[in-house]
Amino acid sequence: MIRPEEIGYTDELLADGTVHRTYEDGLEEWRRRTPGRPQLVGWHDNRGGSGTDELIGDRIIKRSLADGTATYARDIGYGRTLWARGERVLVNRSSFGGRMGALLTGLGVATLAITAAQLPPLSMSPEQEEALRQQQAQAQSSSGGDGGGGTATGDDGLGDGDDWDANWDGDEDAWSDDDFG
Repeated sequence: MIRPEEIGYTDELLADGTVHRTYEDGLEEWRRRTPGRPQLVGWHDNRGGSGTDELIGDRIIKRSLADGTATYARDIGYGRTLWARGERVLVNRSSFGGRMGALLTGLGVATLAITAAQLPPLSMSPEQEEALRQQQAQAQSSSGGDGGGGTATGDDGLGDGDDWDANWDGDEDAWSDDDFG
């Protein structure tokens, strides 16, 4: 069982439709969905970093930095996203799922511990990424395009109601409180 460093964050929806994300370690990000590609979020931060986060499928998030490097994370449910091969878990303090996850962890619920099976991949080939994107697209089209069910949700079948698209209501410009942790 892995016990990663926990870093909380909160999201604030701004008037222009972007999100200001504030992390407990002092990092701040400004995030915007890419028009026509709701699974892609562009971001820049207060430390000079920038890039995109993409939900490629199977709860895997690809973070592409402006310098061309990529890292991977996995959404593990209850507003938690595992980064850095299990060294850090980001917890969305502004979502119901994140608050519920923190409460359950505080109560000592063992199922919220990190297991090796939940670790994100160290790397992926372009072919592996594309296969996940295709699976994601098929799951979305088979569920009526609502982002629910199978591997198309942010928590991918964990059933806690904290889906990636849960608060979108079909509006591509809307923001979910748990977008790409």
